[in-house]
Amino acid sequence: MNLLTVAEMREVERAADAAGLSFAEMLANAGAAAAAEIWGRLSDEATRIVVLCGPGNNGGDGLVCADRLAESVAAAGRKLLVQVCLLRPRDAADPLLPPLSAAGVSVLSLDGEGAQRDLRAALLKADVIVDALLGTGVSRQVDGPLRDVLREVAQSRERGRRGRRPSRLRGAEFSPALVALDGPTGMGYDTGSLDSAAVPADLTITFHAAKRGHFCYPAAGARGELIVAKIGIERLASGEGTTGAALRAALRPPLSVAVLSDAEVADRLPSRRPDANKGSHGRVLIVGGSSDYIGAPALAAAAALRGGAGLVTLAVPDALRPTLAALVPEAVYAPATLAGLEKVAGLNAALIGPGLGRADGGRAALGAFLTAMAAMKTRLNGCVFDADALNLLSEDEALIEYRLSALPSVLTPHAGEMARLTGLPVDEVQGDRIGVASRFAKEWRATVVLKGANTVVAATDGRAWVLDSANPALASAGTGDVLAGLIAGLMGQGLRPLDAALAGAAMHARAGEMWRAANGDAGLLASDLLPLLPRARAAIAAMMP
Repeated sequence: MNLLTVAEMREVERAADAAGLSFAEMLANAGAAAAAEIWGRLSDEATRIVVLCGPGNNGGDGLVCADRLAESVAAAGRKLLVQVCLLRPRDAADPLLPPLSAAGVSVLSLDGEGAQRDLRAALLKADVIVDALLGTGVSRQVDGPLRDVLREVAQSRERGRRGRRPSRLRGAEFSPALVALDGPTGMGYDTGSLDSAAVPADLTITFHAAKRGHFCYPAAGARGELIVAKIGIERLASGEGTTGAALRAALRPPLSVAVLSDAEVADRLPSRRPDANKGSHGRVLIVGGSSDYIGAPALAAAAALRGGAGLVTLAVPDALRPTLAALVPEAVYAPATLAGLEKVAGLNAALIGPGLGRADGGRAALGAFLTAMAAMKTRLNGCVFDADALNLLSEDEALIEYRLSALPSVLTPHAGEMARLTGLPVDEVQGDRIGVASRFAKEWRATVVLKGANTVVAATDGRAWVLDSANPALASAGTGDVLAGLIAGLMGQGLRPLDAALAGAAMHARAGEMWRAANGDAGLLASDLLPLLPRARAAIAAMMP
């Protein structure tokens, strides 16, 4: 599923209009598609739908939706009231208004005296509320009358939740259900920002394509179930001629951002030959560990092995070897010195960072690693930089430049580490996760895995993928070490850095979801993921198209 920016969506609409599908037709198709989706989910017990309409095109979608719902009510002979509430009066010549009167839809303007009382009364009896107040075309702070309307909606929803009003819309837990057209009012469609006044929806119906903000938090957590309704653009684009060609070009934005699918990952997973030996499945080096962080390299090593790597060498301080040998008996060991690393033969991939620490020992290990790996780069599929290796890189621009020139790499920062690497505030990183990851992946010429809710994987050419997975159970120490080791293990098996990052992120997320399905949102240990990784890989591999 491709994700568009607001500007890209506007370009698609302009191209569609030029190709013969007018803006008015697209609006009508959007409203009709929304009505069909809502009608298909309504229970027979529903008695009132309130459609909140703003002054723009999103409000127009809502007006058409209300009209089509009223038509369905009449055709079915049901006793169901469809009511429209206008944030402010629309132009008297608006062609969308007369059909409402003809269909018997009551229209209430919310700018007059007593409007708030009337709105409250309407919402009190509503089974479904449709939010068509602001869409993708408007980006502003929610204030004034609009904020007042959303406050009433929130209070109505809270009354329904506390009173346990039965749901009359499939997919909602209680009444009144909230359906957002395009997205909840107050969301940022490019960045995933969310105004404090926004009311989370049970269902979001967006049109033609999902937008980036639908998969970026906090907005992603407020959209509920997401439906992408078609409005005729794809059908038009399949036509012949110059107009169809222009539209097809608009449908392929220069910067590709997509939701990562299991089928796409399955196609990237390394194959396994029946006559393989451990050397066939890759040799991986992991450098890390310190007196304060003993377990991290063990988690990374076990993840690389559980992900399918044939042989893992741990380069750690000598004092840690006995403990780590007990934790990961399958690994072999080497000194974390330049001489020690240079003696590790036949490497296919390497990882540095888990438990490394930022003291002198960690700095020395990073320097030795960079030198040794640069000498081996012709046979390495790539290197992963994680945890304190990233923090040490962020403190020395010369090291960053050296790494850029020397090694094909995957960087796996969380938001705080990304902020240190880029010099941006954490809020700015989190406020545009896709944009920041894409920008710096190109600048650093490295694959970037920006960890967090709906992890972003960005390629060196600016393309990006978003995982549709936000799992609070994974907010636990050591899960990042598992991810880094898994990616390194997949690179060891022959995957390019980008493919390993995508496959590793997907397997890690799937393992987390497996654990969550059995145990809930809390209590996961990073080591709990390890036995689930082979199952996660098999489940994804089964999705091969």
